[in-house]
Amino acid sequence: MIRKLIRKVLELPMGKRRGKPRVYPLPQHGVRRDQLSHAALRVTSRLQEAGFSAFVVGGAVRDLMLDVSPKDFDVATNATPEQVHHLFRRSRIIGRRFRIVHVMMGPETIEVTTFRGGSVDDTNETGRIMADNSFGSQEEDAHRRDFTVNALFYDPSNETVIDYHNGVRDLHAKKLVMIGQPARRYQEDPVRMLRAVRLAAKLGFEIDEDTKKPIRSHAHLLKKEPPARLFDELLKLLMSGHAYACLKKLREEGLARGVFPLLDAVMDDKGGEDAFLKLSLDSTDARLRADKPISVGFLLATLLWRQVAQGWQRRCEAGEKSLPALLDAISDVENEQDNDFAIPRRFSVTMREIWTLQARFDSRTGGRPYRFLEQPRFRAAYDFLALRSEAGEVPSALVEWWERFQRADGDECERLIAEAKEGGAEEPAKKRRRRRSGRRKPEGAGESAE
Repeated sequence: MIRKLIRKVLELPMGKRRGKPRVYPLPQHGVRRDQLSHAALRVTSRLQEAGFSAFVVGGAVRDLMLDVSPKDFDVATNATPEQVHHLFRRSRIIGRRFRIVHVMMGPETIEVTTFRGGSVDDTNETGRIMADNSFGSQEEDAHRRDFTVNALFYDPSNETVIDYHNGVRDLHAKKLVMIGQPARRYQEDPVRMLRAVRLAAKLGFEIDEDTKKPIRSHAHLLKKEPPARLFDELLKLLMSGHAYACLKKLREEGLARGVFPLLDAVMDDKGGEDAFLKLSLDSTDARLRADKPISVGFLLATLLWRQVAQGWQRRCEAGEKSLPALLDAISDVENEQDNDFAIPRRFSVTMREIWTLQARFDSRTGGRPYRFLEQPRFRAAYDFLALRSEAGEVPSALVEWWERFQRADGDECERLIAEAKEGGAEEPAKKRRRRRSGRRKPEGAGESAE
């Protein structure tokens, strides 16, 4: 007891857990083999038939025990990557420091990992673990995982759950507990702090006090991580299905400001809710639940919109015209992000187009509405406008007008344009050119919006 207390006070490694794991039969956990995907079941069965150990592991086991459909299935085995690759024709070995195998079966890809070995105490001067490229036993593999609820192994052959770290107990208690010494584990890989926040928000779990305590004091370690890796983790947070809860949890644990420059503009310290941001993230969550595609560019555009909108408003109040004011505000936000946290160009282009098109929705006279419908990003910009209206930024009548205009025929379009002109819609800055008599007018939203 005294030795354990000394190690805890001095933040020394607690050493490997010894002893046999606890094995839970089907009646105690309720996960049946037919709940696995066809590909996961085939991969584990094939490996076991070849004489190897094979288990579904990690988040899939956790989710199944929580009656949640897993996003994907991972398999852990004592077979080497070469042995796994030899068993499955449609497979490839990936990775450098630690090789894993992707096994393709139909539309599914199963990630197969050899049990990882090496001590978590084998670190360099910064605390990062250095034994990532060695294989080990199932017990060592369990010890190398991050949280107890992610260190559960499921054996489809006898439908048992193998637990080395009281993960089942923590799962029932809805508690997120780090395996090993939390401060040391965060030094090994600072991204674990972000995973703790994401899992707690996603699962509705409480972060164990010992696991949570070092987070705020170790947040600065994240600044040393590659921007690309942080960007990937941010996307996981935003596309977790509980995006707004994740952002709030980041703020609560001291991981928002100063760590993610992308979030500095949207996560204030006062804890106030941003109606537009919440609506957009709730919409993203709903699309994920419905298995609909998500546009990362659109999502990032909503995330930074408040910063753009505030700059746009300031410039307009200072006397600038609407479109130049908007373009200047966009440039300021882009420059700030490029200096600290570069967003990949494939996403930043979409962001800029959606933002720039917002100024064009006020122009509803002459031939401008027809030309606007032909823009490739019109539909995304319109959906963005609808979110702004729902948040109270723009009149709902403007959204309704564009909704009707998209669906109207030629005569109805002209009537709507006349109606907008009578209502004081923005006039073109220069004299309108006469429309060619043979110009084809849009038939509806479906053809012109996309």
